[in-house]
Amino acid sequence: MTTTDSAAHWLHLLREEARRTSMARTAKLLGYSTATISLVLAGKYPGKADRIAQTVLATLDKLTCPHSGEQISSATCRATALAVAPTHHPMKLSHWRACQRCPKRPQGE
Repeated sequence: MTTTDSAAHWLHLLREEARRTSMARTAKLLGYSTATISLVLAGKYPGKADRIAQTVLATLDKLTCPHSGEQISSATCRATALAVAPTHHPMKLSHWRACQRCPKRPQGE
């Protein structure tokens, strides 16, 4: 994911969460003020938004794993799906095999 894609991704997650719930609830969930979230969404935040981006990704970039049913981060999903087959552990191998057929499987490099 390029820097531009990454910026678009976290902003998309932030916008969707604010739309789904509210700006106030999103701000509370992330630990920021409503004014800060409003400025970020309007593209008028005066500072660097790096910390906000990290918080958004850590909090909102989750998906439900079809195999385990657990909420996991996109990074965890990617690491599991694209890893070498874990032949040393039957349960991990079962999960890895499910990842290979998963419709949510991230694309490899």
